[in-house]
Order: sequence, then C-alpha cells, then structure tokens
Amino acid sequence: MKTRYAISAAVLAAAIGVGGMPGQPALADTAHHNAVQQVTPGVEYSTYTTSTGHGTARVHLLTIDLTEPGVSLGLLNAGKVAQTGVMTSLADRVDAAAGVNGDFFNIGETGAPVGPAVLDGKDLKGAVPSRQRHGPSLPPGTSNENVFAVTDTGEPVISSLAVDGKATGPDGSFELHGLNQYAITVDGIGVFDAEWGSRSRVRATCGTDDDRNAPCSDRTREVEIVDGVVTRVASSPGSGQIADDATVLVARDDGVDHLADLSEGDEIDVDYRLATPDGATLSTAVGGMPIILDGEHLELNDSASTLAPRSAAGFSADGETVYLVAIDGRSSSSVGATLKSLADIMTSVGAHEAVNFDGGGSTTLVARRPGNTATSVRNSPSDGAQRSVPNGLGVFYSG
Repeated sequence: MKTRYAISAAVLAAAIGVGGMPGQPALADTAHHNAVQQVTPGVEYSTYTTSTGHGTARVHLLTIDLTEPGVSLGLLNAGKVAQTGVMTSLADRVDAAAGVNGDFFNIGETGAPVGPAVLDGKDLKGAVPSRQRHGPSLPPGTSNENVFAVTDTGEPVISSLAVDGKATGPDGSFELHGLNQYAITVDGIGVFDAEWGSRSRVRATCGTDDDRNAPCSDRTREVEIVDGVVTRVASSPGSGQIADDATVLVARDDGVDHLADLSEGDEIDVDYRLATPDGATLSTAVGGMPIILDGEHLELNDSASTLAPRSAAGFSADGETVYLVAIDGRSSSSVGATLKSLADIMTSVGAHEAVNFDGGGSTTLVARRPGNTATSVRNSPSDGAQRSVPNGLGVFYSG
C-alpha cells in the first residue's frame, strides 16, 4: 500500500507542476485536478489537465500496483478476433475493474486488430504485414509484431511475437505465414481457427505487402483440416464460424502451389504458435506501437497537425507499476497529444517503457465507480460515444 500512495503523490506533484520524476521536468500548469479515486485495492484513477506545448490536454490515468495481491492485467476482447464491442462491454463481460482500448484495427471491414494478441496464454493472432497496418507510421526499429505483454510470471514487458508455423503433407513441408490475420503476406499461407470468428476470410488475400488498398489476389485456395485430415478444398476463402476441432489454411498467389495438390482425405499435420525473440512465455499480449524503450524516447512525430486523442500503456523501471492513459482531444477544452507529447506525459507519470495504442475516436478509458460492479467511461470519447473496438488491456482484481 505504501508504494501505491507514494506513486500517486508523485503523479499528482508532476501534474500540478511542483515536482516530477527524478531527472524529468514536471508537467506544466495544471488548470484543474480531480482527487485520486481508488477503483480497487492497488488500482487508482485520477485526471488532470496539462500543457503539451500545443495547448491544454486532459489526461485520464489508471495507476496499477502489480505488487498488490489480487491485481493483474489481461486482454479484453469481444469473444473473437474478428469481432468488436464497446469498451464497457469488453470489460464487463469478463468482470474487469478497469481498462483502456488496445490495438489499431481493420476498421470498417473485418474489425480484426493489426498486431498479435494472446489471451490467458492462448495465441489468438499474428501481425499483418507492415504496410497493411492501420495507424501512424512506426518508429525506426519497431514493427507490427510489437506488443505490450505480461509474462507467465506476471512481469510487464514490451516484446514482439512472430508466427512460427509449419505444415507437412503428402508432398513435404511448407511454412505458414499468419494466424487469424486480416492480411497475409504476398505468396503466403495463413492459418485460421475457431478464434477468428464468422467473418469472411477473403480480406486476408487482399492488398499487398506494399499497399493496403491494392486489389485482392485473383489466385487463392482454402483447405479445411480436421484431426489431421483434409475435409474440404475450395478455390476461394470462405466465411462462417470454424469448428473448434478444425483448422483452415488460406493461400494467396504462389502460396497456392503448396495446397494445389491436396484433396479430401489427404493427411496433413499443421503446427503453429506465436514466438518471442527470447523464448519468453506470455500470458497476455496486445499489439502496440513502442514510444519509450528502456527509458529512451523513440523517434516520434511532434507536428501540431497530428494532435489527436491518444491511448497508451507503460510501466515503471522496476516493473511493479503499470500506467494506462487516455488523453482527450479534438475539443475546445483538450487539444489531444502528438506522439512525442504522449511519450513526455508517459515519462512524467513514471513510465520507463511505453506503447501507443489506437487513438482518435477509439480512445476510451473505463473504470468502476465506488459501489458499482460495472465499468463506466471516464474520458470523453471524441466521437461523442464509445467506438466499437476489437480489444483492450484490462485490469482485474480478485481480492
């Protein structure tokens, strides 16, 4: 408990310009500040206004003490990869106490996220090719495979996840290049399973590695496999819920060559997973764009033309405290933030590493109010209401 309140005091001091984290300037000129509110033991919500250098911005902050017994983080989603819901619904369906929206996504089409996702240790999806992403340009050295994650020992990390897959059929083995993704690489083969949902799989064969809006491939193939045996072959990707015991391979362009000779009744072994560079096991992962790594800000845009509502997640140098942030924008009372000013704010509240999540109308931070078991929206979504999103990072309390 001491740690939690010491952190809150530091955050408040920085917010009103009378202190700051060691070695960092305080945030300037807070016009209004609301008192810290406990959401659960170990989880606090506060809000304040600050100058970003481009104008005044309203910041909504969840401070999470991971040393508090019963406090944990987890992925929020609507039940399937290609399915969306508003943040209060995503949080309440799994009894989360609070949370913030997560990854950028294929808005207006499949609704599936850009980056990888892991839920309770289960690999849900991989990352789309770099130019198929929605969202701002990535800083040098980062990719769509980057995630904000929690290890199986409960440690918050910023890592990356790549699809590691192989199929072996009558004519030999071939690599797999995607998992439940709205886009697979040119000449690639993607895996789809029950976690994808019922949306059409055609979008996975559209666009190219260089152009998200390029036409769909005119050379595709889909193969369904149940218990290691081919049960269906089609010349184009299908739709509808995939059975729990089934796996579907979707190929495009030259990737079709690996599936062309497969027929119903053929035996084929499919093995796939998401892998980290260091072999770490992740219990939770949500795609996010790194903005601070090892205490250093990455190369980030600070143009006033990029001011927008922003969402972010970060953690302290000792890994004991997580910070979830939503910044209001596109209003007369809050201009939003650039990516650079977002990184400045994350550093000021105590983050040693941080990622940027989807912003704009997607930015939504939710938390329970005293005496309530359901969450409420705490920021001011710029669309005037909650936008339907694919996932979020949730805060749980089991005490």
